[in-house]
Amino acid sequence: MGPACAKPAPTVQNTARGIALNDGLPAIFFTTQKVPMTKRREFIVHFSLGSAALIGGHALAQAAMVSESDAQAAALGYKADATKVDKTKFPKYAADQTCTNCVLYQGKAADAAGGCPLFAGKQVAGKGWCSAWIKKA
Repeated sequence: MGPACAKPAPTVQNTARGIALNDGLPAIFFTTQKVPMTKRREFIVHFSLGSAALIGGHALAQAAMVSESDAQAAALGYKADATKVDKTKFPKYAADQTCTNCVLYQGKAADAAGGCPLFAGKQVAGKGWCSAWIKKA
C-alpha cells in the first residue's frame, strides 16, 4: 500500500472547451495520450484548421518590401529599379549591378524579390541596387 497522500495520476478528458486534466488545469498544446477523432465532422474541422494555419504561416513568412524612403535605404542609396540610380552621386554604380547578382542577396536569381541582411525583416527588389553592392562570386 502506497502513502496516504499519494495523488492519482492525471487523466485526459475531452470537454466542450478542449482537453483538460482531471485536476481542472488545461493541458498545454500536447498530451501523451491520444484523443481519437471519432466523427467525420471532427476530422474535417481539424483538417481545415490545420490547413488554415499552414497557409496563414506562409503568408506571414513573406516579408514586406523595403521602401526607398526608409532611413537605412536612403543612407545606402537603395533604388528598387537599378536603372534609376544617380550615377553622379554613386559613381561606383555600373549598369550590370543589381541585387540578384550581389553577394548579400538571399533570394534566387530568378526571384522578383529576396531578403537582404542590410534591411532586416524586409525584402529588396531583385532589380534593385544599393551602394553596399558586392559582386557574387
